[in-house]
Amino acid sequence: MLELQDFRAARCAISDHMRLTPVFAPKNYSDKSVFPDRDRLPDLYLKLENMQISGSFKARGAMNAALALDEDKRANGLCTASGGNHGMGVINAARVLGVAVKIFLPTNTPKPKIEKLRKQGVDVALVGAVWDDANRAAMDHARETGMAYIHPFADPRVIAGQGTIALEMLEQQADLDTLVVAIGGGGLISGVATAAKMLRPSIRVIGVEPTGAPTLFESLKNNTVATLPSVNTAATSLAPRQSSALNVDLIGKNVDRIVLVSDDEMRDAARWLWRELGLSVELSAAAGIAAIMAGRLGVENPGKVGVIICGTGADGMS
Repeated sequence: MLELQDFRAARCAISDHMRLTPVFAPKNYSDKSVFPDRDRLPDLYLKLENMQISGSFKARGAMNAALALDEDKRANGLCTASGGNHGMGVINAARVLGVAVKIFLPTNTPKPKIEKLRKQGVDVALVGAVWDDANRAAMDHARETGMAYIHPFADPRVIAGQGTIALEMLEQQADLDTLVVAIGGGGLISGVATAAKMLRPSIRVIGVEPTGAPTLFESLKNNTVATLPSVNTAATSLAPRQSSALNVDLIGKNVDRIVLVSDDEMRDAARWLWRELGLSVELSAAAGIAAIMAGRLGVENPGKVGVIICGTGADGMS
């Protein structure tokens, strides 16, 4: 099990290679119509991980896992399967270490992300229809070549790296009452929720998944690691068919509620973030704002609400 010292150690390990992203509190909205109660606007605090190196929070976990490898293992290079953002994070880690890297992507990865990865000049392979297919190929490749495989969410070192966001947020805005976190495989919310609850047991953590990929929602409902028969969302970085026992366990213990939002709701939220705040984010990064705009938090008074804007991009406005 992860301890608070694991998150603090991860922060120390990666600090020279990461940005301390700001927490921004938007006020005086020009467009209040998007909120369900215009007379009681949410008190929002946005952690801008879209400004993180490589464009998303994923750089944190990838770097922490890569730095933990022994020299012999890292010398063979790094590989992973990704919806795009984790791939960029692993590429960044490989450059810091000066080793080779290979990224496996599913064919449902948005074209701009594929192009972004290929422009890095690294080996990129498109395999399978969804992330789970690409992941099997990446693990096979790691076994065959000796490359170090870095899982995007089911790795305690990755989870500890992502949890460093909670340490920063609760220093930057110590009186947050609620955290709203998008969920893909569960690495981000596993780390953030676990670290936040260790620091402030009273804090409320709400996860957000797409209606077309309710992987953790179904897992917690059935108390098992659920495997979805299919996924149907344009937010492909939030769309594995299966999570892992590690993530389900941490989320079950530390997350108060998981809510679902549609692609259209995420798209509307992404467009509002651009119009109102000038933030260009991927569809997945708008999930938390979408849940707030749709009145889905399920909390009468959420208080001061921290939302992780987890990645940059333009697909949210398509």
